[in-house]
This record gives sequence, C-alpha cells and structure tokens, in this order.
Amino acid sequence: MNILKPHTLACPIDGARLEAREKQLVCENGHSFDIARQGYVNLLPVQQKRTRHPGDSKAMVSARTEFLNSACYEPIARTLASIVQAQITELHVGDGDICLLDAGCGEGYYFDYVFKVLAQTSADTQLLFIGLDISKPAIVEAARRNKHISWIVGTNRQPPLLPESVDIIVCVFGFQSFEGFNRVLKPGGRIILVEPGAEHLSELREIIYTDVKKTPPPALTQAEAMGFTLLENQPLQFKAHLNSNAQINNLLIMTPHFYRASKAGRDAATKCQQLDLSIDIIFRVLEKTPEEGYVSTNS
Repeated sequence: MNILKPHTLACPIDGARLEAREKQLVCENGHSFDIARQGYVNLLPVQQKRTRHPGDSKAMVSARTEFLNSACYEPIARTLASIVQAQITELHVGDGDICLLDAGCGEGYYFDYVFKVLAQTSADTQLLFIGLDISKPAIVEAARRNKHISWIVGTNRQPPLLPESVDIIVCVFGFQSFEGFNRVLKPGGRIILVEPGAEHLSELREIIYTDVKKTPPPALTQAEAMGFTLLENQPLQFKAHLNSNAQINNLLIMTPHFYRASKAGRDAATKCQQLDLSIDIIFRVLEKTPEEGYVSTNS
C-alpha cells in the first residue's frame, strides 16, 4: 500500500485547493492553517461552529478510547474493513489513487483498523486516508493513534475537500450530511454507513429507560432523492460481555444515552458490575449515480 499525502484538501473559507508549505496549509488567496505538533490540521472556521466546543468532549473521547481499545467492538471494525476492501477492489480498475474519507472519525479506532487491514491486503494500491471530525479532542486522540492518516478538524456539513475528490466515504455512527457527502464524492463513489439496528444495546437501554423503543436505522429518502442508490445492506449481530463496572461506564458515557437518560436511569447503569449486550449493526453501501458519459478517473 502506497500512502499518499493529502492533495484534495480545500480551504474552508473559499474552497481553493490547500498546499502544504512547511508547517502550514495555504490556499492561493492567502488563507493559512497551522499543522499542529500532533500532526492534525484545524479546518473548522468560527463561522461554521454552532457551539464554542462542538462535538464530543474530552470525557466522551477518553471513555470511547478505553472502551474501543478493549476490542468489544472489533467485529464491527473487522466487517467494516472487509466492506471497504471490497469497494476498493470494485473502484480500483486502473492505476489511479483511491481517496478514503472517514466522516465523523471520532478518536480514530475504526479508521485505524481499516488502515492496518489495507496495509496487509492492498500492497499495489495508492491510498489517501483523511479522517474528519468536528471534535478537536477526538482528532487530537486520533492523531496519537495513527501518524499516517491525515486528521482534520472539520464538519460533515461542509467537508474541507475539493469537489468530487473522494472515492469512498465511511460514516460510523456519525452525523450524516448527504449534501456535504454528495459535493465531495466522485460520481460512482461509495458511502459506507455503519448504524445501530433496532436491538442494539437493548439490555443497557432497558436499564436506563422506562420505555424502550426499538428504532430501525433512518430511512434513506434524502440520499435517494439526491441520486444515491443502495447497493448493499448487511446486518451484523453478536453478543458482547462487559465484565467490569468501568467498562459499562465507559460505554454509557460514550453514547448519547448518557445524556438522554434520567438521573435514576444513569445511576442504575453505573452500578452494574457486568452486562451481556446485544450488538446489532447495519452496514449500508450507497453509490453516487455516475453522470452520463462519466469515465472513472481511476481507469
């Protein structure tokens, strides 16, 4: 696998291509963005922030890092890597490079896993890895995890990438902006969505809520209206045993349930010493409809 330096990043202010100059990324109009000592770049201007500190907090990032490092969710990462590999094989019909974007990458666990699998299985492929998240603490943690991936603070609503420059977008439990994804995705490009199914974490939800609703993954009406086609719908179900109070607390803190539950519900969950959980995941692969007469840049 040949890892490429980012050449598809765009200025979040004017959309011009960003070029690397020493320890900065600079566009032709003079806007510059410092490359942090940890290796990431903040491309989230103030005008794109809805709160002072958007995205996951340091506490949520820390909890998610500890939980995911325990390998409880490794089957999810392994399945994701397999799907990404299959999509690369379909798209990589020539000598062109493949740009992968993890939109809402969090602290980088899943993208790092995909990176390591592809490093062993895609020796002849030129790949560009870009991890994007609106949370600065998450990107700082991701930059510690893998120095070969380009980590960017930014928003899925306005991904700081050039139009039609991305081949595959991965979105794992993240905020989906099909308008933003559509703008940066090449015709014929793919989106891989990883979403909770109706039974996901049902045992935990039964502890913290008095009324447990089994909600299916969101409809793809907006995506289909924009011309995306569903290519694949793959379920994954397994059981995970949490054998410590710390592990249960980390799971609770890293999910939205911590903030949605009542105090009584949170207290009940934090007292648990072990828990058998149902993991219910849906992987969906969407294709951006190729334009009429479109010829892949990879051919």
